[in-house]
Amino acid sequence: MKAIAKVWERVRTHPLARLGPGLITGVADDDPSGIATYSQAGAQFGLNMLWTMPLALPLMVAIQSTCARIGRVTGKGLAANIKEAFSPAVVRVVVLALLIANTLNIAADVAVMGEVAELVAGVDRHLMTGVFVCATLILQIWVPYHRYVFFLKWLTLSLLAYAAVLFTVHVPWGQVALRTVWPQLSLDANSAAMIVAVFGTTISPYLFFWQTSEEVEDLDAKAGSAALILDPRDAPSELRRIGWDTWSGMFYSDLTAYFIILATAVTLNAAGVTHIETAAQAASALRPLAGDFAYIVFALGILGVGMIGVPVLAGSGAYALAETFGWESGLERELKDAPGFYAVIAVSVLLGVVIQYSPISPMRALFWSAVINGIVAVPLMAVVMILAARKSVMGRFTVPRATAILGWITTGLMGIAALAMLIPA
Repeated sequence: MKAIAKVWERVRTHPLARLGPGLITGVADDDPSGIATYSQAGAQFGLNMLWTMPLALPLMVAIQSTCARIGRVTGKGLAANIKEAFSPAVVRVVVLALLIANTLNIAADVAVMGEVAELVAGVDRHLMTGVFVCATLILQIWVPYHRYVFFLKWLTLSLLAYAAVLFTVHVPWGQVALRTVWPQLSLDANSAAMIVAVFGTTISPYLFFWQTSEEVEDLDAKAGSAALILDPRDAPSELRRIGWDTWSGMFYSDLTAYFIILATAVTLNAAGVTHIETAAQAASALRPLAGDFAYIVFALGILGVGMIGVPVLAGSGAYALAETFGWESGLERELKDAPGFYAVIAVSVLLGVVIQYSPISPMRALFWSAVINGIVAVPLMAVVMILAARKSVMGRFTVPRATAILGWITTGLMGIAALAMLIPA
């Protein structure tokens, strides 16, 4: 028993366990939707989409650290801040778009998870989908946040699966380095749609709401802590923590996305497999090209990040709607204390299960949900940057100039990419 207690203490006090919302947000960024989109990018365009990841990293850090800053400074979630600073119509439109996109994303994610589980374990996909849905609902509704988040952090290790795949295949590292900085890519409607999809799944609206709200959750969980605008004594250490936490989480996420594009480029694209319809097809196509190990690791990675991504999708929508209507909210609260908040989580996930029985291909639904997120993110990012620059909202903790510039560059690039997608082929 002493040995078990010692191991548990090491796990509990491990540096990974001390990282904050940035890590989980980063890994949730690579949910099954992200994996599908990155796989599509690698299969369809080979090494020529690798450049998107180095470009995306500082942009995603800028917007996510701004959201985290808003939460820690104000002590309120993103929807609550939008509600106070803008007209009610703005927050309602934003939250409605978020809920629609999240529900579609959840539907596609759980369908892919069930499909991949059937592929690996041979158990009926619909049964496995039900198992995953029940597990995520039980964890979110009946397990307190401070315990639930601990397991989410350790699930982030599942992303290492995609680095492992690269050890099973030949990688032309010279070409990889060249194409990362100098791609051979024609900008047409197809490539523009893929760029929007990649950036849309990397810089997604649900992540903005989630990281802001989890900063508030962490704040509420610490006895004696208050929003920085009310008690600025902890500002230097807390703002440094947000910076480190966000950079760490986003770098981990971005590097993993790079590995997924690379792995599918040097396997699927190199073998002439340029069109993927389902997650099972993506994993199965790897089997003859990279072996059983790569195939199983790729599939298990989808399941691991799905167990993080689905709760984050459902939770972000619940936070947003609860804040819009002034309901009690928070994963640390019991069901009886925040029934509306938990009802949104349950309905979002259950609707996702219902939608998955439609004839829509899960992989295509994932891809287009990423495109939708890329378009919806543009006005929302503009709202976030305006909030972060307002002294009436942030006091003396308005966003630094460098972060503000990067945030507005991110907004502009996302807007240009969305417009480019509409150019006729």
